[in-house]
Formats: sequence, structure tokens, C-alpha cells
Amino acid sequence: MTAPHERIIIALDGDYSLDDVARLAGLLSGSVGMLKVGKRLFTRFGPQVLDVINKKGVSIFLDLKFHDIPNTVAEACAEAVAHKVALINVHASGGRQMMLKAREAIDARSAALGVPRPKLIAVTVLTSLDDEAIREVGFADRVEGQVRRLALLAKECGLDGVVAAPGEARMIREACGPDFLIVTPGIRPAALDGDDQKRAVTPKMAMEMGSDYIVVGRPVIKAPDPVAAAKSIAAEMA
Repeated sequence: MTAPHERIIIALDGDYSLDDVARLAGLLSGSVGMLKVGKRLFTRFGPQVLDVINKKGVSIFLDLKFHDIPNTVAEACAEAVAHKVALINVHASGGRQMMLKAREAIDARSAALGVPRPKLIAVTVLTSLDDEAIREVGFADRVEGQVRRLALLAKECGLDGVVAAPGEARMIREACGPDFLIVTPGIRPAALDGDDQKRAVTPKMAMEMGSDYIVVGRPVIKAPDPVAAAKSIAAEMA
């Protein structure tokens, strides 16, 4: 069984320097499962930011959402393996061949380097899109149907799981089975006050809905004691 704290992914989405990243990685090492590096931080520092985190012994979710022709995505995923990341994501809407090539590239590069194979997950429909928005870009189905279809396609292609909004997790779990990873962003600890708490999904709720990993940002990073905040979330999940 994975310990609760190992299911916490901390999003480094702020205006950070490399020193900030090193400090946070060192501080949170052993208290969370992964740190998430997204487009902003990666564009600012490139692979150097991954090396900084690796030196602190914290696993990395490289959240770059690759979406391109199959060979380009496969090559990018292979390069990510060399930086010893634990989790990589692509857009499922890139199609079957793109996802198959990405998985093959990750398998081959991991074997060649003798390093653990990163998990590969897919983004189905961005959480910022609603039914009207996906119709506007040409999808005939509603969001839930499109999410289910793409999650099943990702599973067929050998991917390890998907990124999912909290409300989609139960449906994906039923469709894709118990071993398919579900990573849920936008989680807000129950201990926070205010109206947002009533609308947000808490760590406990996310676990009950079927999530395997939760992504949390400011509630930990901006807390007076980030380690204590992370431990509180882990306790809530347990």
C-alpha cells in the first residue's frame, strides 16, 4: 500500500528561482510524493530545474502535456527519461499512434539507461473546458463522454493513467479498472476556511472518488509551515 504522503504531488507553479526550488525540495523531501514542474518553470530554467530537484531526492512529475506528431512526442518523452522523472503526461487527443510511440520510447530509453520507467499518463479534456467549449473546437460529445472515450483509448495504448477532474474520477475508475492511475488537480484541504472550501474537493473526498494522487499547490507552498501542512493533508487522506 502506498503511504498517504506519497500520494501528494506539490505543484511548483509560482514565480520561483532555482534557489527557491532547491529550498522547497529539500524542505518537503520525505513529506510528499512528488513535485510538479510545469510549463512556466520549465520554460524559465529548462532541464536544470529537474536536476536541482533530483539532487534533493524528490520524485518529479513533468507536467508539460506533450501534444505533437508521434515521433516528436516520443523523442521528448525519451529525453525526459534521461532526467529521471517519475511521471510524464501527454494529451490523449494526440491520438493512438502518438501515445503508443510515447510509451515505446519511454520503455526503450529506460531499459537503455537502466533507470526505473516513468509512469506515462494522459490529459483527456482540460478542466478549463466545458461542453460548449469542446463543441466549439469540433467535438460532438459532452465533456464526460469525451473524457471516458479518451481515458479508455489511453488504457488501450498502454498508458498508466490519466489526469482527471475530481468529478470524473469515479467514472474513469469504473471504466478503466483499479490499476489505472488517476491524478487529480485542484485539491483544497478541509482545514482551510471560507466559501472556497464548500466548493472545493478535499483530499479525503478525492480519495473517496477514486483518485490515486492529488495535486496541491498554494495550501502547502504558502503555508507558514509547509511540512506541517503536507502532514495535515496526509492525515486527512488516511
